[in-house]
Amino acid sequence: MNKLKITIAVAAIAFASSVFAQDMPGKGVTVEPIKGNPANAWFQHMVVQLGLEALGYEVEETREADFPAMHLAVASGDASYTVNHWQPLHNQFFDKSGGDAVMVREHAVITGAGQGFYIDKKTAEAHGITSIKQLSDPAVAGLFDSDGDGKANLSGCNPGWGCEIRIEDHIDNLDLRDTVHHDQGSYFAIMADTITRYNEGASILYYTWTPNWISDVLVPGTDVVQIGVQSAEEAMDVGFAINDVYVVANKEFMEDNPAAAAFLNTVEIPISAVNAAQVKLRDGENTVEDFRRHAEDWVAANQTQFDAWVAEAAKAAQ
Repeated sequence: MNKLKITIAVAAIAFASSVFAQDMPGKGVTVEPIKGNPANAWFQHMVVQLGLEALGYEVEETREADFPAMHLAVASGDASYTVNHWQPLHNQFFDKSGGDAVMVREHAVITGAGQGFYIDKKTAEAHGITSIKQLSDPAVAGLFDSDGDGKANLSGCNPGWGCEIRIEDHIDNLDLRDTVHHDQGSYFAIMADTITRYNEGASILYYTWTPNWISDVLVPGTDVVQIGVQSAEEAMDVGFAINDVYVVANKEFMEDNPAAAAFLNTVEIPISAVNAAQVKLRDGENTVEDFRRHAEDWVAANQTQFDAWVAEAAKAAQ
């Protein structure tokens, strides 16, 4: 009888250990995330990190790189995944890094990200400006000249982000090279100066995207208007595709970690939640600890859905 009790107890312990292992399929596995340099991608990375941690994975500190290097790191296995791939904006980075042969790009975590050119509403209405193409006229371009060189100053996109390529294409294709200067460097520092100039009553021209806090400060329809890239008499064409933000992960990592793969291919974050996090970032909540707290607050508000994602991901490892 005692022998039977011992056998039953050992079996119960073994069963409990098996259940625990299934609930925490990532135990003992280290995950290495990477993101692009802009700080506004931290929120979705932290939400994903919380899910992987709930599955038992040890998630290392998220590294940052420019977008070409970020894709190369995922492709080579130097990083496990990113939640910072914009499709179609970053397609060339994905393809040049090896594409589907070495990476997995199956799931959009955020959908409906827009981008384009904006000018202050006062100048748009006073001069009938609806398209950046109108800035081929030196007189119109001069309205946005902030440094006295006779060219419009376009607050643009950092080299290596992908958006700068599209902006440069527009400048060339619309014959704007002689009248528009693409200001590049540190985007948010340039935009801080742009916002200051707007508050001082100056005309402004800039590129931005959503989700981003810029449109919370320079409100479309109130402070600024989006302009197209076509002739004034043509229908509005903003010149940039609507993008979705995808997980891109190392293919071998996804194959070896079915629970992580299942979670990465399931989690979804409304763009409104990302925008809300951007406002907190703008207001100075800009440390890694802040970013984690923003994600934790969102998870707590959506706990049932989050727990369901984690539970389904755990089943994938069984």
